[in-house]
Amino acid sequence: MRLSLRSFDRLAICAGLIAIWQGFSLAYGPYWASSPWLVMTRTISEVQAGDLLFHAGYTLQEAIYGFLIGGIPAAILPFALRRHAKVIAVLDPFMVGGYGLPKLALAPLFILWFGIDIESKIALVAIATFFIVYFSALTGVRSLDLKLVDMARILGASERDIARHVVWPGAVPHVFAGFRVALPYAIGGAVVAEMISSNRGLGYFIQSGAMNFDTTQIFVAVAVVTLIVILSSSVLTRCEAFLLRWRPPADATESLRAEAAL
Repeated sequence: MRLSLRSFDRLAICAGLIAIWQGFSLAYGPYWASSPWLVMTRTISEVQAGDLLFHAGYTLQEAIYGFLIGGIPAAILPFALRRHAKVIAVLDPFMVGGYGLPKLALAPLFILWFGIDIESKIALVAIATFFIVYFSALTGVRSLDLKLVDMARILGASERDIARHVVWPGAVPHVFAGFRVALPYAIGGAVVAEMISSNRGLGYFIQSGAMNFDTTQIFVAVAVVTLIVILSSSVLTRCEAFLLRWRPPADATESLRAEAAL
């Protein structure tokens, strides 16, 4: 019942946004804001022609490769350094500087180093993903209850067992929180990189529409990017639920806390 109500609320919000969009289009004309109907019909025609799927697949390929290349090492590094606090302290200012660095400023360098093909876009996505996931995973490692680690050692657990059965399960929610934040940045970074220098991808599709003053084409690309982000986030959420299936449901956890308080 709760799921159906949540779905209804989401559909209501979506319908409201479409209505606002349609009203804006009627007020100012489709040249400035296109319209939901024009965008839908153009999307269907572009899919049937194969162009939209080609560009979306290229962008998704860049985003996935960069997301994995940047995200996996970023998730592993805090676990590898968890017993080396001095190394983490030495690296901290460099990591903070890399996190705060505007990644688009590196796009010309990546194009110079890797060329205008897919490699430069993957590099930009990877570096944007790395720092987000790293700091989230590091927060998970640092927030671990040391009493659990000490108890595991008293019971004879090795460092490998502690890392696998104590540290990793406790930090997984933080790691996936970093992945969820980094995912839109990965897809958006791929699109922006394509707008800077590319002859394919959704970024190129947007740039082509802008050069031709084709507002509908731009809205089609934006809608497809939004759909990709939503679907990718849903897949990531399901992966997290599968890895954390051992945890009790949130409602059960709250009930146990309430009983303990009484």
